[in-house]
Amino acid sequence: MTSATVSPSVAALAGQFGAAILRDRVSCGDTIVWVAPDRAHDILAWLRDDPGQDFNFLTDITAVEYRDGELPLEVVYQLRSLGRRADLRLKVELDKARPLEVESVCDLWAGANWLEREVFDMFGIAFRNHPDLRRILMWETYAEGYPLRKDFPLRGHFSRSEQTRQALAANPEAHYSLEELSIASSYHELSVEMRERLARGERGEVA
Repeated sequence: MTSATVSPSVAALAGQFGAAILRDRVSCGDTIVWVAPDRAHDILAWLRDDPGQDFNFLTDITAVEYRDGELPLEVVYQLRSLGRRADLRLKVELDKARPLEVESVCDLWAGANWLEREVFDMFGIAFRNHPDLRRILMWETYAEGYPLRKDFPLRGHFSRSEQTRQALAANPEAHYSLEELSIASSYHELSVEMRERLARGERGEVA
């Protein structure tokens, strides 16, 4: 690998954050940088705000767990500088023997809200200071764990009949605000009382 294939952001990061930049590599033409978990938010904020970096678009946040159980679980941030037409991928390694958590970047990119909720839902990674950290794909009372973790059985932990029973017993109205429910496609399936409350413009959590 030659230095010419590495994004110039790597040298800039090393100069700004020193030992917090753990390592880097190029894979399929993409530059990947591993950063210390406790400095991830600072690093991402600098990449967004520094005029020479200007990574103003958060393309995605996801996570990956490898089949090798000794390897850490990684949180992955995909960034793009729209003006410079440049991409950069940051990874944060989390020790599975310790609490899986990292600082939220919702204060940096509003679009991180749902992305972080999806990672929380599928992998069980908590994002500190997230404004509304709750499941987004599975229902709030889902009790089988985190479906994209390697120890999650292909068919889930419960029987099909138990999964169906729990899904039918779930009450989604209890986990969404009236404003969210007001734009739901199932509006006309709501109770008369709830539709009247929405018509009055009431807001807040459903009791």
